[in-house]
Amino acid sequence: MADNTAKRELDAAGSDELSPEVKRAKTEDENGGENGKEAECENVLSGFKTSSVLRDSAREKNIFIHGKVADQDAVVILEKTPIREDTLTELFTHSTLKLVMKNDIYSTYQLQPPPRFNEIKTTVVCPATEKHVKKYQCQESYLMEETGDDYQSITLPYIQKQGFSVQWVYNILEKKAETERIVYEDPDPEVGFVLLPDFKWDQKQVDDLYLIAITHRRDIKSLRDLTSEHLPLLQNMFQKGKEIILQRYNLPASKLRVYLHYQPSYYHLHVHFTKLGYEAPGCGVERAHLLADVIQNLQSDPQYYKTRTLYFPLRADDGLLSMFKEAGKL
Repeated sequence: MADNTAKRELDAAGSDELSPEVKRAKTEDENGGENGKEAECENVLSGFKTSSVLRDSAREKNIFIHGKVADQDAVVILEKTPIREDTLTELFTHSTLKLVMKNDIYSTYQLQPPPRFNEIKTTVVCPATEKHVKKYQCQESYLMEETGDDYQSITLPYIQKQGFSVQWVYNILEKKAETERIVYEDPDPEVGFVLLPDFKWDQKQVDDLYLIAITHRRDIKSLRDLTSEHLPLLQNMFQKGKEIILQRYNLPASKLRVYLHYQPSYYHLHVHFTKLGYEAPGCGVERAHLLADVIQNLQSDPQYYKTRTLYFPLRADDGLLSMFKEAGKL
């Protein structure tokens, strides 16, 4: 139930965003080394044995590989890092060029940059389940139409039966993990949330800014659970999220896209903050719902998302798709 690149959010049954099982290579200090400094770590991929390439994209400069790490199934995602404006002088000065072709005013070269510019963002999912492997394979998607009754009779029972884990979310909220990554926290149990970077964002430039606000409340699975009762929570996340991003990253609200996913990648209410102009995975109209619209809809109709027909994409291997087929909805 998703779009196309890596994130950690698999446990919500087939999102194309990366799962909570994702494990990045870590230093001995969980918080990033002494005083938060980066440190070298053991090369967990030195013995990686490739089984197959699940997907690759020349446009997005990434590749998804299935294989084994120490006899455990693993998925490795390799992604070229962006070229940053503040590195251009060094890049031009210290690189070597090899001429490939020249014709009148046009010429192309192979550029060999200094080693530090050859960095590749690497995500390791290990141990990887069959669900992870299928998730990263190229598959057809279908646009589903879900009425309020469909949610109650098909989607909700599927969610409850699967029992998708969000323990990794609770670890963040309880400060058991990723504490060093939290940008802001409002600890209020009713309207509070934590704000932290999404793993797709390397935090080196604001052009692809991507943060997630995760509510402290644990009784809201998705858009379908929202009523006018939750307006104070949504308004607090909306306003404070924008304020913090302006203070910390100098991005005004007019340059932000703030939205929720339906279906979400994991069933604990969270809000996405991305820079307008950055085509983040899942920001398309078939899945993203602007938070401003959500707030207005609930102000107009307290039960809006209980009854509204919603549309969302599902991949061919998604278990929920099978449920809709069995119910004669596809």
